[in-house]
Amino acid sequence: MPLAFSTLGLPGHPLDAVLALAADHGWQGLELRAAPGEPVHTGLTSAERRATARQFTAASVTPLTVASYVGIAEPGPDAPVLAELLAHLHLAADLGAAYVRVFPRGGDNPAEGTRTAARRLLRLADTSADLGVTMLVETHDSHRSGAALAELLAAAPHPSVGALWDVMHTWLAGEPPADSYRLLAPRLGYVQVKDVASPADLTPLPLGAGVLPLPACLAQLPADSWISWEYEAPWHPAAAPLAPRLAAGRAYLTSLLPA
Repeated sequence: MPLAFSTLGLPGHPLDAVLALAADHGWQGLELRAAPGEPVHTGLTSAERRATARQFTAASVTPLTVASYVGIAEPGPDAPVLAELLAHLHLAADLGAAYVRVFPRGGDNPAEGTRTAARRLLRLADTSADLGVTMLVETHDSHRSGAALAELLAAAPHPSVGALWDVMHTWLAGEPPADSYRLLAPRLGYVQVKDVASPADLTPLPLGAGVLPLPACLAQLPADSWISWEYEAPWHPAAAPLAPRLAAGRAYLTSLLPA
């Protein structure tokens, strides 16, 4: 299984340094946090996007995902959400990324959020397909479980709309890994892994050092599935730096994969 990690774990690091870390430690891809202050964001010019794509090619690293902060189900008018998502779709296409990550953010009414999200996703689904990019809704916030996200995806039946399985959130929802996988598998883009000490302490830990059921999650996956380590450094400033953990993290994930 190809392995990636998220630039969320290395906030503000120059892209060339992150690519060097990936290449040096045997990680094949990157999830690119698209946010102000990061090297990849929707404000990049055409020339900057071409230069960024060349950096990935030179490093032999795959730009797996543009990780947006679009709330596809959030209450309010459609137009600003659609404009923001479209900008991220074009960014992903320009960089050669297969996916754009969105959050649900359906608020206190998940059923209404499901309808809102489906309407918006279907508005851009054909455009996304034309660009060669798939929109992945992450198991998160209002749609934390595989069951909730599967309902949202069922309302948006298009091949350019899929799921990103964040294993921490389905675990926090109390959903067994086998159920999460069964519900998401028909539309699954890839899987995000991480590790934590407890539901009350989500400070990122080295993979395998916490309580998340990572072996059970990975055991569900087909051999060609991407797995990405999301290390939430910005939200937990006391966490140890990610870079020194990359080699051990890759070794741990590799140890869980079929021979």
